Amino acid sequence: MMENLFHHSGFLESIKQHVRKFPTKTAVVDISNPQSITMSYQELQETAETIAANLLAKGLQKGEAVAYQLPSGWQFIVITMGIWYAGGVPCPLLPSLREREVRFILDRSQARIYIYPDTYRNFDYSQLAHSLEDKFADLQFFCIPQSEQIPALSSLAGLADPLDHEYHLQPHAPTLDSIAQLLFTSGTTGEPKGALHTFSTLSYALFRHTQTLRLSYQDVIWVPSPLAHQTGFLYGMMLSLFLGATGVYHAAWHVEKAKQAIEKEGATFVQAAMPFLSDITHMSEPPQGLRIFVATGAAIPRQLADLAKQKLACKIVGAWGSTETCLVTVGHPDDPVEKLWGTDGRVMEGMSIRVVDENGQVLPPGTEGNFQVKTPAMFIGYLHRPDLYEAALTKDGYFDTGDLAIVDEDGFIKISGRKKDIINRGGEKIPVAEIENLLYTHPSIADAALVAMPDLRLGERACLFVVGKEDSQPLKLEDITGFLQQQGVAKIYWPERLEWIAEMPRTASGKIQKYLLRQRLQEKSLDA
Repeated sequence: MMENLFHHSGFLESIKQHVRKFPTKTAVVDISNPQSITMSYQELQETAETIAANLLAKGLQKGEAVAYQLPSGWQFIVITMGIWYAGGVPCPLLPSLREREVRFILDRSQARIYIYPDTYRNFDYSQLAHSLEDKFADLQFFCIPQSEQIPALSSLAGLADPLDHEYHLQPHAPTLDSIAQLLFTSGTTGEPKGALHTFSTLSYALFRHTQTLRLSYQDVIWVPSPLAHQTGFLYGMMLSLFLGATGVYHAAWHVEKAKQAIEKEGATFVQAAMPFLSDITHMSEPPQGLRIFVATGAAIPRQLADLAKQKLACKIVGAWGSTETCLVTVGHPDDPVEKLWGTDGRVMEGMSIRVVDENGQVLPPGTEGNFQVKTPAMFIGYLHRPDLYEAALTKDGYFDTGDLAIVDEDGFIKISGRKKDIINRGGEKIPVAEIENLLYTHPSIADAALVAMPDLRLGERACLFVVGKEDSQPLKLEDITGFLQQQGVAKIYWPERLEWIAEMPRTASGKIQKYLLRQRLQEKSLDA
């Protein structure tokens, strides 16, 4: 079966097989707007091929990145497929990113095409695009009106227009070793890193995932996670297309859309961050029909898992993965609940995990240590940063996740902490070092430390501790967020609480002792 899946380009070949086998089957249901939009596998294929031809006509070269900042939905999907068919590399950007992050990614990716919406969630992307024109003289801009939501009427900024002459796509077709994805992480080391995956690595990830969870073309995949995030991109969009299943998408999160996806559109499977699980579980009338919910981003609290199982009447399993490694551990639907809840599952077949000490020695079960993984689904490098790639891998090829973990005697993994200084806000990792460095440029701030504070819904939120400069006026939270907005920082990275302190706790070597700041937050919450 592995050979059948992996001949030619694996994932893309599977789509073509689905088009031949059931061309009229619904591939995409976009419920973003009051009137749902559907596309069959044949319509998806034909539109994607037209987009590919137009991209080639615009000068796209084989292996070249295309940057696009679109909401989740049918437009995102056909453009991604069009980029693949033209031999390009999809480089999706979260719609929540602003000028600072977009500039960095365009510069690092060297993309010469940038596709964006006119407006989305009250933000004018045309102004953002205009601000980029001075730095990127060779960049081609394509603005897709969000009012053109029906595929038959939308030209996708001309990218879906028929061409006067035929373009033969076969010479541009990617192979198994071609780059299939360029995703930028949120910058845990001070700058975003562009992780590169091939069709081989992503196809392997999908194969193991579908086998482990026993997914098939009969499932309906609900995709509430942003498609520009690995969870939505790989374990939503690509998973659905790989299976030949129907995918249900919506651009913005809302519990009523969730209910519609599950009860009206028949969704049976979803993989998403824990806040999504919490929100639908706590609805007055939780939706019924899901078969499996894979919760990522943090181990599922026992209380939430028990309530979700009762309210949703489906299997709730935890999982661990990353942009670089894809999913490595996951709970099996038939695992005992005492193992499923409070852990991130077990390693999938064909992959390897270990917990080691600072010297790289494997630790016995039940001992906390550095969490490392090795898998054929692993990324092949960071774009233009071979130094970071080399630093992330051990001599024997394991990826050091930066997490601390414990593996029990039955092989279940529990992430216990992080070596990397990051804040995981509902599955989105906040680039702490980058935000702190910006805050140090504020005229009223002498010292700043961004730390995680526990949150029942999102897992963590960001709290900013500040030491003010002498004779400066105390700042309010809105002053801080306004400053970050002026710097072009995305709202999802802004602190949501501000604490003024006289002095930062530091080690003898001068490092801020953030655990003391987190302890201070915990004590305040207990006193409240």
